[in-house]
Amino acid sequence: MKTFLYTLLLTICVSGLIAQHDHAHHYPIQAIPFHQVKLQDKLWAPRIEVVRNSTIPHVFRKNQETGRVKNFEVAASNNPDRVCSVFPFDDTDLYKLIEGVAYALQNKADPKLQAKVDSLITIIGAAQEPDGYLYTFRTIVERRKNPNLVADVDVRGANLSWLSGPRWAKEDDLSHELYNAGHLYEAAVAWYEATGKRNLLDIALKNANLVDQSFGPGKLQKAPGHQEIELGLVRLYQTTGEKRWLDLAKFFIDVRGYGEPYSQNHLKVKDQRDAQGHAVRLAYMYAAVTDISALTSTDEYSTALKAVWEDIVSKQIYITGGVGATGSNEGFGGAYDLPNYSAYCETCSSVAFVNWSHKLFQLTGDTRYLDVMELTLYNALNAGMSLSGDHFFYPNPLESRKNVARTEWFSCACCPPNLVRFYSSLAGLFYAQKDNELYLNLFAASQTSFETKKGKKKIKVDIQQESEYPSNGLIKVRVNPAQTNAFTLKVRIPGWARGEAIPLGLYNFVDAKIQSIVFKVNGVVFPASISGGYATIKRSWRKGDVLEFELPMDVQRVAAHPLVKADEKRYALKSGPFVYCIEGRDQADDRVLNMLVSKDAKISRQFEPGLLGGQATLQFEGQLLTKKLSETSAELKPISLKAIPYYTWANRGRDNMLVWLPHEVSVAKSIAQPTLATKSKLTASPELKGALTAASDQSAPKTSGDGESTFVHWWPHFGTQEWLQYTFPDAQQVSKVRVYWFDDGATGGGCRVPLSWRVLYLDNGEWKPVTTSLSYTTTKDAWNEVKFDAVKTTALKIEMQLKERVSAGVHEWEVE
Repeated sequence: MKTFLYTLLLTICVSGLIAQHDHAHHYPIQAIPFHQVKLQDKLWAPRIEVVRNSTIPHVFRKNQETGRVKNFEVAASNNPDRVCSVFPFDDTDLYKLIEGVAYALQNKADPKLQAKVDSLITIIGAAQEPDGYLYTFRTIVERRKNPNLVADVDVRGANLSWLSGPRWAKEDDLSHELYNAGHLYEAAVAWYEATGKRNLLDIALKNANLVDQSFGPGKLQKAPGHQEIELGLVRLYQTTGEKRWLDLAKFFIDVRGYGEPYSQNHLKVKDQRDAQGHAVRLAYMYAAVTDISALTSTDEYSTALKAVWEDIVSKQIYITGGVGATGSNEGFGGAYDLPNYSAYCETCSSVAFVNWSHKLFQLTGDTRYLDVMELTLYNALNAGMSLSGDHFFYPNPLESRKNVARTEWFSCACCPPNLVRFYSSLAGLFYAQKDNELYLNLFAASQTSFETKKGKKKIKVDIQQESEYPSNGLIKVRVNPAQTNAFTLKVRIPGWARGEAIPLGLYNFVDAKIQSIVFKVNGVVFPASISGGYATIKRSWRKGDVLEFELPMDVQRVAAHPLVKADEKRYALKSGPFVYCIEGRDQADDRVLNMLVSKDAKISRQFEPGLLGGQATLQFEGQLLTKKLSETSAELKPISLKAIPYYTWANRGRDNMLVWLPHEVSVAKSIAQPTLATKSKLTASPELKGALTAASDQSAPKTSGDGESTFVHWWPHFGTQEWLQYTFPDAQQVSKVRVYWFDDGATGGGCRVPLSWRVLYLDNGEWKPVTTSLSYTTTKDAWNEVKFDAVKTTALKIEMQLKERVSAGVHEWEVE
């Protein structure tokens, strides 16, 4: 009864707040809401439809199949059995899906889809504890009290140790209790805005009330280990007008400064100046800081906001706009440390970085933020989802050796539902307004409307973009005010159209081609005022007026800063917003990693409607490096090459892929020469990760932790015995092997050199150890060589005993 009265009182109070709250604009520049923008182009509109028709059903199905929905059902039962998935934050995959569906429903009504979500909300509500706590793993554990609880959970990955102790005990470490709550709040607000229903909002507010009772001055003084609740609390404040949610969000920002860089807890937020730690955590946090700065009109964080963003863009971002270079921390590796083959660039970090950059634009009006937002959006982020909408990338590397494939789901499945909510609300990035100024920030065939003021009167203005962009740069904007009125259109001129590859100079065009952009109104040249990245067209607009201009889509070569050693003596190709790559199957010879492309190669651009849904491709001549003779000379074979937009790669299966094209022999790779190893069949113990050919591809590493050299590994197998085997094409006499171990301990990874190893040969169907007087070394950063009495055999094997609590891997295994 007490719980019922509390819920009723909360409902009445919040209803009043929502009804009375003045939804005043708090950002100086307001985005035109996504549901007021209708995209009609050939790039983004189809992507959004694919999400509606393919991705959403797929993510629903996977949430069911992988036990994420079952966790809520079990938590709600009188006799909970066991947790049904691996990670304590798996609840959020359901919340993000609901948020994305809410946005999709605002674009297009779907009663069946709405009813499906309502049924999920009922299950979620049933799992909530009486005081508002909602975290299925803990609810199941504490009610079950069963030591065999996780019998069917893969305990080699994340497990229940993440939530050991009472509620909130590990919140600033790994429990993710508040991370889960933040995604719940965002989903609840989105669902309320889409449907007017309070069913999920009441659940969220009940939980938020518990969090407010538990954290704050004079209460628990802990920072979330994974930032997200701050964004959710801001959304609750904007919806209800209840200031305590904004105050609590600010508390979670300001309490930081006593922990580790991994979660940006090493300094007070206002004192941070460079990007460290986990990339998604950082971008979520600073997006919330930007919100709080706007909503409270404070500038206490302004130096940190600017400095951290500039640190990323000037030293730690990829040419694709991807952020977070290293996999060991899913985050930042340091200034200019931007390897391509091992590039992490998590899809979720791209989503978070786009959203943060957009908020910074709304706060400041600085077009640098839009230039970088656009770079990430069209390339690193857009690559994260297949053209079919049902396969995904978690990392987004800039080089592949047939070792990367899109996956339909992940055990840590944060990316697919994140893409559902992002694409479904994507249209909100295109237009913005400040007073009587309308900003055209991104370009696509589309329609929207906004209101201008004429004295005290509001006048509606319909806007329609007509364009084939980004296939070509010609754009027409039809302006239709309800009546003649003076207002301003501010048209963004992208940095790449102004000769700037990216703000702050980490990447630059080799020979920048800058063309004047001519603006015409009704066919007559209009002298637009150009400043700060915008062309300002201020005039008295009449119904039927047409603004016309053309953005230059020339192909540009991009060079990296000299301190980015991974891109030395190479260039990337860019046309308009797209970064390009070469993929094996588009070439006469698929060995694109062995290509050389002259700095003077002539590049043509053409549209191919039948390729990957219709793409503008680049054609040019290159050379296949068949054999390197010295640092400056090589045997070269001419070859015609084709480049495709980076976001489209790996939609046709595993392949070789390259973004940065060598233009000098010294950095190009020659084709591997045949050896006994390359002629043999390589097999391994179960669950080996990486392409098997990595162990014989003659890609010698610089160190054991060299992520740019190919390797295979058995993570997360710990303390086990593993093996690699060469089966020769016929009987061979062998007497020596060399092994280069993979060990990423220096960067916090989970692989180390093995505890021990030995060599065995196949003798009449029986495996026997070779005879040697030498010891088997397990040395890092060096070849480990063993000579033995010669044996004639059809197969050779190395057996490795892994150390406890760590795994192992192999860069290269040579046989003589």
